[in-house]
Amino acid sequence: MALGDLMESRFSQSSAALDEFGNEDGDKSSNVRESDTASSSYLGGAGTGFAADNAMTTTTSMAYFPQTIVLCELRHDGFEDCVPSGPSDTGLVSKWRPRDRMKTGCVALVLCLNISVDPPDVIKISPCARMECWVDPFSMAPQKALETIGRTLNQQYERWQPRAKYKISLDPTVDEVKKLCTTCRKYANSERVLFHYNGHGVPKPTANGEIWLFNKSYTQYIPLPISDLDSWLKTPSIYVFDCSAAGMIVNAFIELQDWTASGSSGTSTRDCILLAACEAHETLPQSAEFPADVFTSCLTTPIKMALRWFCTRSLLHESLDYSLIDRIPGRQTDRKTLLGELNWIFTAVTGTIAWNVLPHDLFQRLFRQDLLVASLFRNFLLAERIMRSANCSPISYPMLPPTHQHHMWDAWDMAAEICLSQLPTLVEDPNAEFQPSPFFTEQLTAFEVWLDHGSKDKKPPEQLPIVLQVLLSQCHRFRALVLLGRFLDMGPWAVDLALSVGIFPYVLKLLQTTTPELRQILVFIWTKILALDKSCQVDLVKDGGHTYFIRFLDSVEAYPEQRAMAAFVLAVIVDGHRRGQEACTEASLIHVCLKHLQGSTPNDSQTEPLFLQWLCLCLGKLWEDFTEAQLLGLQADAPAIFVPLLSEPQPEVRAAAIFALGTLLDVGFVSARDGVGGDEDCDDEEKVRTEVSIIKSLLSVASDGSPLVRAEVAVALARFAFGHNKHLKSVAAAYWKPQSNSLLTSLPSFAVKSSGSGRVPSPIPPSLRVGGDSQSISRDGRVSTSSPLATPGVIHGSPLSDDSSQLSDSGILNDAVTNGVVNHTRSRPLDNALYSQCVLAMCALAKDPSPRIAGLGRRVLSIIGIEQVVAKSVKSAGESTTVTNAGYAGLVRSSSWFDMNGGHLPLTFRTPPVSPPRPSYLTGMRRVCSLEFRPPHLMHSQDSGLADPLLGSAGSSGASDRSFLPQSTIYNWSCGHFSKPLLTAADDSEEMIARREEKEKMALDLIAKCQHSSVSKLHNQIASWDTKFETGTKTALLQPFAPIVIAADESERIRVWNYEEATLLNSFDNHGYPDKGISKLCLVNELDESLLLVASSKALLQQTFIHVVH
Repeated sequence: MALGDLMESRFSQSSAALDEFGNEDGDKSSNVRESDTASSSYLGGAGTGFAADNAMTTTTSMAYFPQTIVLCELRHDGFEDCVPSGPSDTGLVSKWRPRDRMKTGCVALVLCLNISVDPPDVIKISPCARMECWVDPFSMAPQKALETIGRTLNQQYERWQPRAKYKISLDPTVDEVKKLCTTCRKYANSERVLFHYNGHGVPKPTANGEIWLFNKSYTQYIPLPISDLDSWLKTPSIYVFDCSAAGMIVNAFIELQDWTASGSSGTSTRDCILLAACEAHETLPQSAEFPADVFTSCLTTPIKMALRWFCTRSLLHESLDYSLIDRIPGRQTDRKTLLGELNWIFTAVTGTIAWNVLPHDLFQRLFRQDLLVASLFRNFLLAERIMRSANCSPISYPMLPPTHQHHMWDAWDMAAEICLSQLPTLVEDPNAEFQPSPFFTEQLTAFEVWLDHGSKDKKPPEQLPIVLQVLLSQCHRFRALVLLGRFLDMGPWAVDLALSVGIFPYVLKLLQTTTPELRQILVFIWTKILALDKSCQVDLVKDGGHTYFIRFLDSVEAYPEQRAMAAFVLAVIVDGHRRGQEACTEASLIHVCLKHLQGSTPNDSQTEPLFLQWLCLCLGKLWEDFTEAQLLGLQADAPAIFVPLLSEPQPEVRAAAIFALGTLLDVGFVSARDGVGGDEDCDDEEKVRTEVSIIKSLLSVASDGSPLVRAEVAVALARFAFGHNKHLKSVAAAYWKPQSNSLLTSLPSFAVKSSGSGRVPSPIPPSLRVGGDSQSISRDGRVSTSSPLATPGVIHGSPLSDDSSQLSDSGILNDAVTNGVVNHTRSRPLDNALYSQCVLAMCALAKDPSPRIAGLGRRVLSIIGIEQVVAKSVKSAGESTTVTNAGYAGLVRSSSWFDMNGGHLPLTFRTPPVSPPRPSYLTGMRRVCSLEFRPPHLMHSQDSGLADPLLGSAGSSGASDRSFLPQSTIYNWSCGHFSKPLLTAADDSEEMIARREEKEKMALDLIAKCQHSSVSKLHNQIASWDTKFETGTKTALLQPFAPIVIAADESERIRVWNYEEATLLNSFDNHGYPDKGISKLCLVNELDESLLLVASSKALLQQTFIHVVH
């Protein structure tokens, strides 16, 4: 199935599943915490959300079995666990990039042939190999033959590196070689120099690694030590030694390297590569079937050498005229011709052998760093195969493992035979049509078979380098891209593997194509690449690739899920990359995104949530800390466009919209200038109105049912507080300003009616509602005596009675340093009622049941100068204090100072010159085992005190101001979706189905057994053991599919027992309020990994805790 069809199939299933369960997830109602059913929640679509899998896999014929799996989405599984990192741009993932790209800038060709004079240590056979560079030296005058051979060798090397500078030295002296080497190094500068030595007319190298040259009169052989040669050529360099006993030179060079490394104080990193024709004890083959320079011929003319050698061993050797090999039609660079096809197949085969045999680092160095070096080593693999058949073993430094018997050579032989079988016809008839080899089609089929059965734990597909080569061909390109997309979808390990092969420059260049059928798969591939490695953003912007994705994003033909991938790619391109932000802004990305957001209808079943989510995230990243883009967004009325998205049923969409609104709040938003001109005043007024609109939108969802949304609200409010902390500080100070006779006036959320009324205060008094006409709060931030906040009476021990909070107004209003955050802003003040609402929202977030959100809320409060203090919970008289062990983090909530009955732990305002560095509160936080859900009318009740301190910024006093701001997590959470399989079901779906089916079968069998049983055994005792509860067992619950019982006592101590073995499996406290009592225990997701639901109540206080119980 084509990838596009496969994607369409998965997407349609996902959409259907979301439509079916779309309204079960955390409702956006202002005060109801996300609870019961989360099966429909959406973190990205594309067919991989658990909701889609659940909808398809939990159907059963038993109507009384639970059909919905709750609290199983990504945000439920690990929201409190850790902060996701998102795509990385450093470390392990960038190892696929060649660290030092280089090229060979100069080539020195040294030929010591001395034609017609044999060296004294060589005894030649008859007939003997005579050809040098495919030229017979005895067919012409010696000098002319020498020059012809040198010129031909030069041309053969130019085939592999046409831009290098070539210098030839024929039968040289030592001085001439020294001059040649120094000239080449000077010309090449820091580039690589290739030194090719042909010593067929001189003696073998000495045991000390000396090669032989001539004197001026050609009467003596003069030795040249390898150490001198190395000192002249320096590094980087590559040597080719085509002579007998060439291994002597390699051994001497290795000894020289070791001696140099041991003699130097530091580590010596010399980039030198050696290729030698044979080992130290071997002599070059002299058989007439080979040329005399068989090693050089393999390195420089591999196709001709390979075919000549193959024909002598093929079934074609009787019917094929060898001379036809020199007449193969076509060009090596034209893959539509016979010669081009053979060269293409040879490159794919040798590259595949190298990638499968060599270590990763060595492959990168030899085959991806330098084009000429890569070509020589591909051809070196052929030399090893051919010369080993003549009992001669080419060697190299660095040493390569044996490759001459690799099975891919069989594929090459078959392809060569198929191509050569057409050679006579093509030579006789130039108009005959060439039939391409089935090699690439067969290799793609092999790769497809691996995709059907392979996995991360199995051997990687050896055809991956061939897929890279196939991308060069239009006829195979689409299929290759589809298979590559399927491979990348297997996980980050597959993406890293493909990048290490060298796929990146190929898919980057394909973005320049306009072929419509490639667009979807290219977007998918780039989605997978950028989900792993963010550093590719630089390459995309440099090559103008961002425009490709903007056009795709704006196309209406593509599915919304695929356009969401384009939005993700663009979001990564602009993430923290100013050049990317500028380029995408110039390409009208803001207009494109807002147009599609504006065209979507809230709660429309046809609107893809993933698309809306990534449009918002893309815009948020585009104008994050980028003033020009922020201004364009404001001019396009972006805040008004985001407002309907705050009513979307998917928490991820709402959170993404809040993220985009929050990044529009530039730190010091309206403080860039003093506003001395009329136009500037108008601009400032417009900005103030826009900012007010954004803040009102944020406040409207500050009590959203999803913690994912509330976390983004906290981050956005932190940006606002940073730019307006002086004004927010003064308003907050007025709430806590000591009054002579006031009762519970610390915050509107703490203001109550008379104790006898039994009424619960409204979280937002009428005097503080946004847009209200109340004048009870004066413009300077003070509370009027006529305000409802100024009711008489102060509780002893509250922060209002603490002396440390009695700061002068001037100190509060003029202090420029708060908890280490320096005020550089001169933001224009907004309506004090709006500031009041913000302070209320910040306090509510600081008291959030989710520890992560509470931590964010405390950071926001610390920005405006409020520091909270730990208040340990106090048990009833006669009981010990609750243990605040780290292991119970999240299970224990501290009381507020109202519970302290005269406690003396204050909320204070700190205004030191510079706060000392203090450890971050979030450091070391463990997974939350308990989340508390409270009724909406009690969210701001006096029993929900502010717990745990914010100990300040983790940075030093000299850290930058912005580093204090908490960072959003919705973007990184959302990025994690694309690094998971999008085309197939989740890996654990089969396990989940099997587990459910097993439990269903067990339940059905037991039901049938009970129905057919005539004897009632309800009175029989199952087990008996001591629960060791001091106050007795209050309630118990049996696990239906295991011998497990869960029991609780009056003090809300919960214990889990194996009743067959009478062993205690687990024990923990429900929370820090043991006097409330447990009213109910029940299990959710009984057919899967069960969660324990514990409800406790006392009077009006009703709380629900969810614990993970395995």
